[in-house]
Amino acid sequence: MARRVCPIWVGYLLVNPLRRLFENPDKILSPFIHEGMTVLEPGCGMGFFTLPLARMVGPNGRVVAVDLQSEMLSVLQRRAEKAGLQKRIEVRLAEPGMLGVKDLYGKVDIVAALHMVHEVPDRAAFFTELRESIKPGGKLLIIEPKGHVSQGQFEQTVITAKKAGFEFESPSEKLGGRSALLTRT
Repeated sequence: MARRVCPIWVGYLLVNPLRRLFENPDKILSPFIHEGMTVLEPGCGMGFFTLPLARMVGPNGRVVAVDLQSEMLSVLQRRAEKAGLQKRIEVRLAEPGMLGVKDLYGKVDIVAALHMVHEVPDRAAFFTELRESIKPGGKLLIIEPKGHVSQGQFEQTVITAKKAGFEFESPSEKLGGRSALLTRT
């Protein structure tokens, strides 16, 4: 993964509760996330999506939240403890050039790659690693911000994911930003 990442100070802005007014994680994610699932969230930051994901997977599910920055993960852990969700969330510091999720190969129900793929320099390797972690038939949800990612760039991202072994599946919900739902083939 890249070192071209979101600065720590922006992380605090991104977890501001007012953000829910124009980007509601429950509305966006609830069509895809169910009780008991294992969710992988690369580039989780301070957990704007992580905490809602943990509520959705319930006590028998888990969210594996991965980030390059230990400071982001520390804030996420404190927020999870405050919300009583720490037992459902496993935080991991990404390794240079990879997520470090080999132990999850074939065990993940869905990857929620939310507002972060544009920061990954080697998307082919990234999507290959994600594909390995996802169960056959599992999903990859990608949402990218329109302000950072053009339509052409997003289309290239989807093409790269397809080359790594994903099949495009049109989301039934309007998710905001640039979004794609893909299935592991």
